[in-house]
Parts: sequence; structure tokens; C-alpha cells
Amino acid sequence: MSDRPTMVALYAPADRPERFGKALDAGADAVIVDLEDAVTASRKDEARAALDAFAEEWRSRASARPTVQVRVNAIGSRWHDDDLAAVGRLPAEFDVRLPKTQSAADVQAVSAAVPARRVHALIETPLAVERAYEIASSGAASIGAGEADLRSALGIPTGTAGEPGLLYSRSRLVNAAAAAELPPPLMAVWADVADLDGLEQSCRAGRALGYAGRTAVHPRQIDVIRRVFTPTPAEVERAQRIVDRVASAAADGSGAFVLDDGTFIDVAMLRGAERIVAAASRS
Repeated sequence: MSDRPTMVALYAPADRPERFGKALDAGADAVIVDLEDAVTASRKDEARAALDAFAEEWRSRASARPTVQVRVNAIGSRWHDDDLAAVGRLPAEFDVRLPKTQSAADVQAVSAAVPARRVHALIETPLAVERAYEIASSGAASIGAGEADLRSALGIPTGTAGEPGLLYSRSRLVNAAAAAELPPPLMAVWADVADLDGLEQSCRAGRALGYAGRTAVHPRQIDVIRRVFTPTPAEVERAQRIVDRVASAAADGSGAFVLDDGTFIDVAMLRGAERIVAAASRS
């Protein structure tokens, strides 16, 4: 369990233990061990059994190790209960990533089944998008989108051609997270691992909407994601000036002031500046 900001989260199939070490060393802030989409039905038991091996790999990295989430199978699937039971035997620091979250009750049910573990809710259907704030305010640690299912349900093309059709859903999740005082969400995976230009373009659009980073399905995507979402030195310098000046103004009893460049600032802008400084620390 960690409160450090996450910029890049890398998926790793739970049934491929030979990849565990590479995933942990790839440079992501978090590793998502996947029991769901990356694992075929015939290998679910094998994948679940391999979680202990992943935990051992993770423990062997005493410092600078990524945080971990385990993406379980969805509520209502025949694997869900066994997945949660397996998670309950893992290190307490491991979170749960819940796919196809449909309601606040889904988050609360998982929280009750694996107490003291944070639940990250994936929103993957049009109904869940409309319930984004309800889900975000249910006790979830974060929300994020599963856009493959959304594209299918909404009839949106894959790849760059479908980006405009996701604008509403993406914006709604950012707003819901902010309204529930959760961290900004991570973008969904970019499925075409060879299309790094498309990934970069999509990341830039997501950052402009308020996203804080992205999930990845291949280590080669990590550098692109981190480069786009890492604030520039000029952005960090300006954000730090805001943080410092707000602290100074508060000490003086002032509620507003003007930066040297003429920009009017008040304490309401502090949160955005703090977010930039925190994001820079993950670069």
C-alpha cells in the first residue's frame, strides 16, 4: 500500500512467471498482475497459483520496488471468489484492481471480502461511466477506464480513429475522481504496442484532460508515457513558486497574490501546483 503518485502502471500476465522479474524491473511505478483478460479460461487456476511466485519476486527487491495491484476477474464470474481468496494470502501491500465495476456496491463487496486492501475500480461500460461519481465516492482508491469494452459498446473504432469518441467518457472520469477527492485517473492501455506515435498523441490528449499517467501492456511503452506525463522543468519551477508563495501568503494572512509574470494566484490553485511537483518526483 502506497500513497506515492503513480504515473505508469505495467500489466503482467499472472500465468507467465518467467516475465515477473522483467515486469518488476521495467521502470513502472506499479505492476498490475493480471488474472483477467491476459489469462485464458483454461489457465486461470495456473495463474492464481503463480501469484505466490510473483510475491517472492517482489519481496526480493528490498528497495525501489513498484507497488502492486492484482486484477481479479469480474464480480459474477466463476473465478472471482477464488481470485479474492488468493489475494487475501498475498502481502498486505498488494491492492486489488476490479474490472467491469458497475456500482458502488461492487467496490464495497470487494472491500468487505479483502479488508484493509485498496480497491481500484475499472469503469468499462456506458452505465458505469454514468455512475462514475457514485463509484469514485464508494471508498475506491482510484478509478480508471477499460476502453476496449467501452469502444465496443459505443461503436467507437480502435486506435487513433476512435479517440474523439472517448472524449466524453474520459472527461467524466477525471471530473468524478476530482469530485470524490481521488487522485487523477490513469488512462487505459494503448493496445497497439508498435504504434508509439499513436500512443504519444493519445497521451498528450489525455494529459490535457487532466489524466496523471497511463497503464501499459509492454515495457517499450513506458518511456513514452513517462515523457509525456512528466512536467517540464519550466512547469515544475512555476508550480514550486506557487507552492512557496501560497505558503508565504498564508503566513502573512493574505489570500491572494500575483506572480512575477503577472498571473493572479489564490490558494485554490495550490492543489494543481502540488500535483505538478509530485508528478515531477516520479520522473
